[in-house]
Amino acid sequence: MTPDDVQTDRAHADVAVVCALPIELAPFLARCERVRKYVGGPFVFRGGSYDGVRVAVVESGVGFARARRATESLILAHTPDWVLSCGFSGGLMPHTKIGDVVVGTEVSDVHGNSLEIGVKMAAQPGVHAGRLLTADSLVQTVAEKQQLAERWQALAVDLESLAVAQVCSERGTRFMAVRAISDDLSADLPAEILSVLGNTGSMRVGAAIGAVWKRPGSFKDMWRLRETAVQTSERLADFLDGVLKQLCPQDVSGSAD
Repeated sequence: MTPDDVQTDRAHADVAVVCALPIELAPFLARCERVRKYVGGPFVFRGGSYDGVRVAVVESGVGFARARRATESLILAHTPDWVLSCGFSGGLMPHTKIGDVVVGTEVSDVHGNSLEIGVKMAAQPGVHAGRLLTADSLVQTVAEKQQLAERWQALAVDLESLAVAQVCSERGTRFMAVRAISDDLSADLPAEILSVLGNTGSMRVGAAIGAVWKRPGSFKDMWRLRETAVQTSERLADFLDGVLKQLCPQDVSGSAD
């Protein structure tokens, strides 16, 4: 084995994950061992070991274009066997509640593009399998979600999954979309969320202060939204534990075959 081969083997990931926001995978990464962080271009990468499964994660930031570029970089750097699009989503159906998990069997967008995903998932409480919809912008209101559900018959909506799926299809890399519901049909998202959330998913402090100044009640809304996000990310981490064990069956004490 040459030095180049050794380096390639060290960089290889069994499973790679694309997420938009750091908070989405923070609990999952906390369960990984030997996590290392590095910056590649505009993206933040992290890698580690989860029960012997080699994992690489890239934080793409919000939106289709960033997710596509991040996925391309991730595959080039880590040659993963599987790529997962993971993170938060908005529930579109009455039965998709906050904290539920949606596994995509098809990923579509609002322009009619679509990819079938060869994934089978047994029915479980709080776990749904079906179509995921990728929108062009954040869907804030219940009315907007109901309109999307009626037109596209999708279970949940996000901003990145189809971008990741398309790159994986082009590269011949196996793909899954696993999304946790962070907001459902029970209430609209706070009106200020677009102004305080940057493209990379970071909170724009100045905008947040301005929002609270203009509407003091927005602080309570934003705090509630963050608490929900933390709980939802924990639920996502729990579910990913089972996903990784199915994708990479091995001795849980450590070494992969």
